[in-house]
Amino acid sequence: MPERDRHARADPAAVPPRLRSLASRLLGRSAGHADRISNAHLAAAGATRWQYATLVTLRDGGPASQAALSDRTGIHRSDMVAVLGELTETGHARRVPDPADRRRNIVTLTEAGQARLGVLDHLVDQAQDELLTPLSAAERGELVRLLQRLDEHHSAR
Repeated sequence: MPERDRHARADPAAVPPRLRSLASRLLGRSAGHADRISNAHLAAAGATRWQYATLVTLRDGGPASQAALSDRTGIHRSDMVAVLGELTETGHARRVPDPADRRRNIVTLTEAGQARLGVLDHLVDQAQDELLTPLSAAERGELVRLLQRLDEHHSAR
């Protein structure tokens, strides 16, 4: 399917009830809205979702090899090289040889990266609020819980 058709706006009243009731369709459309909103908020700060995911993973999981970061974030290893190149070039992360195995690097979050992450966390929170505007706090929590459950189930396969 052409990219331009993937997230086309549709008049809900014009969509057949069968399509409006398909969870897979609704999840796909919601994912498209989430990507559009999140990417716009991060782009306003010159960041990408991959950079954000890597910085969060370094903050929350500590220093790691490139391979471990790839596993923890779900970012393909070849793409992780480019993301880390961007983050080290801007001073948000640092790569140093692993003392236990000098053939690999350990990546750490710098003070500048920590500060950058604070800004990006705020933007991501704004994006979440925009995406979930029609839901109450309780509904937001329930949605996240249900999506986590689906993700855990299908990720285990």
